[in-house]
Amino acid sequence: MSTNIKIQFGTDGWRGLLDKELNAENIERVAQAFAVYTEQSISVTQKTIAISFDGRRHSRYFAAIFARVLSGNNIRVILSDKITPTPVLSYYVLKHNLFAGVIITASHNPPEYNGIKFKNYQGAPFATEETKLVEDLIDTTEARRSEKLIELTDLMPAYLAQIDSMIDFPAIKAAGIRACIDSMGGAGQQVITNILKGHGIPSTSIYHIADENFSGRKAEPITANLEALRQSLQSGGQFDVGLATDGDADRLGVLTETGAWFSAHETILALADYYSAHRGVAGDIIKSSSVTSKIELLHNAHRSVHNVQVGFKYISEKMIETNAAFGAEESGGFGFKGHIPERDGIFSGLMFMEMLAKTGYKNVSTLKKELTKKFGNIFYNRIDFDYHETDRLQILPALFANAPMIIGGFTVERIESFMSSRGVVNGMKFYLEEYRWLLIRCSETEPMFRVYTEAHSDAEVAQLLETGLTFITQNK
Repeated sequence: MSTNIKIQFGTDGWRGLLDKELNAENIERVAQAFAVYTEQSISVTQKTIAISFDGRRHSRYFAAIFARVLSGNNIRVILSDKITPTPVLSYYVLKHNLFAGVIITASHNPPEYNGIKFKNYQGAPFATEETKLVEDLIDTTEARRSEKLIELTDLMPAYLAQIDSMIDFPAIKAAGIRACIDSMGGAGQQVITNILKGHGIPSTSIYHIADENFSGRKAEPITANLEALRQSLQSGGQFDVGLATDGDADRLGVLTETGAWFSAHETILALADYYSAHRGVAGDIIKSSSVTSKIELLHNAHRSVHNVQVGFKYISEKMIETNAAFGAEESGGFGFKGHIPERDGIFSGLMFMEMLAKTGYKNVSTLKKELTKKFGNIFYNRIDFDYHETDRLQILPALFANAPMIIGGFTVERIESFMSSRGVVNGMKFYLEEYRWLLIRCSETEPMFRVYTEAHSDAEVAQLLETGLTFITQNK
């Protein structure tokens, strides 16, 4: 048996450093465990698995290794013939009623990382208990290899047909909505641009060639990483919206036509309101605990808003359980009823364009003004705090055991705790006076803490964030 590193799955699969952790031997270890898990799943007879990959270093190679191991275990494999966005794989699995999907990607992580994500038969992320079963099977059997059951396939056609059936392209064309699209050197490539072109809608794309180094920036669609898109929007004034997708194209970031940041919270409020109210899609709204509380204003007698812990798999599980209309997370992941119970940056970007067209806003600045009138200003921020000490996983359990009742001068009205896949407290949300809140999370996929807060002013936000950082350093 291998003496390599201990492999542990996080919130959304396994991610690690290339060569040191993500290497051929460790990919085989995971693939063999996944094969055993598949064979032990006696509740289904269709055990075909689809595999795809992003544009990171070794992703195609690792996908081929994974496929050979599954084939060596007499499992039929549909292997993507090209770099493919994660939501394309998810939809292919759902559409063709496959047992599962596997994609080699580290999503928005820096280029020195790679990873593996698992999708279930519904196109949703594996649940915590499912990934734990795979993890427990690592190194229980030796890897077997063959290529006899591998079929190279283009996964895109089914996805493109789904997009055509869901998005009102004639409305976008008639309204003249023009987008500048930044694929950030990721797997999104020219997918949005080509879809729009197929409907006679002009657009411009930048960084649309998959690059294993993401052209020197992080492939996470947040304002700090979107200077190139900002400059493109400001250079000509011919666009109505800027859209950016992350490394595997399951997240979306939005800029106004002037290059200003349109936050994930604003995007969530706009899309949730449009999809539920204007489109009339029935069902509840699911949000992660890091999303603005203002979305609760959309609650009514026919629609509830559910709060779940950070990680889109928790949103997906709740969307499926409640047949929800819409699900969203603060990091730019949005899921829609009728599509897949999973985030999709490509679909979300196109739905955003449809929203601009059919609500008559025409551009994002106009939409932003209307949102402010309806929901008020959002005072929110987040800090990512790098933490490489060995006690990282013990800090929040210690804080939970001795939780404060006053934070930043505000009374703590209640505390919500969240558990990791190993049953350890890895998140705490403090609900404060008058809808203020502070959330502290220990990442399962990166050596860091994330601190989030929403309050009534920028000064309060800064104060609460500083207090949150103090909790981390004082509980060492």
